[in-house]
Amino acid sequence: MDKPLSLWARIGEALSALARGEGLSAVFDHLKTPPERTVAFTIAVIALGAKMAKADGRVTRDEVTAFRRVFVIPPEEEQNAARVFDMARTDVAGFDAYARKIVAMFGPGAPVLQDLLEGLFTIALADGEYHDNEDAFLREVSAIFGLDEACFRSIRATYVADAAPDPWSVLELAPGSDLAAARARWKAMVREAHPDRAMARGLPPEAVKLAEERIIALNRAWAEISAGAKQAAL
Repeated sequence: MDKPLSLWARIGEALSALARGEGLSAVFDHLKTPPERTVAFTIAVIALGAKMAKADGRVTRDEVTAFRRVFVIPPEEEQNAARVFDMARTDVAGFDAYARKIVAMFGPGAPVLQDLLEGLFTIALADGEYHDNEDAFLREVSAIFGLDEACFRSIRATYVADAAPDPWSVLELAPGSDLAAARARWKAMVREAHPDRAMARGLPPEAVKLAEERIIALNRAWAEISAGAKQAAL
């Protein structure tokens, strides 16, 4: 039996299938069935990451290092990741065109779009700084994705050090919400973030660390809220 193609080899095939003159955004029109969604997710993170780097005005050759914070990229597959980045960087299509193609594939507000936005936050913070242009870029992408403000604040609070990571924001709740409701919200968000569920909706196994980090952030937020409630009851 032939060995299944790696994610990165499948990406290479998807790029090679583009017609002459087609931009990278056209690749999403060819990746519509569930088995191909892991390819689409990966291309989307890298392509939007490239657009974000260009918007920030600081395009460097450290992209693969940044993407390694999201994906497991074997050294022999780095060329396929770099090829996606270079195509996105030179494509005349704007980042909004990419974002809308992705929304058309997964549906507005789909949980996998939150996974994707978290991947972009990870790349944005790869250099240890969070710039105003990156914030504006990610806010607009989030809006195109159909994610509400509470969701955006939750992700921002999780990833950005200066965002005052209020545990209530991480759980997308108003400060001081009912403790039972907070507990129910925490459990529901942890279930949704579970790696198995995340991979079922399109997150590649190579990017499962996103789901793992999300669960850590959610557990930390609930621990802080419940500890505060116990302290207040004393």
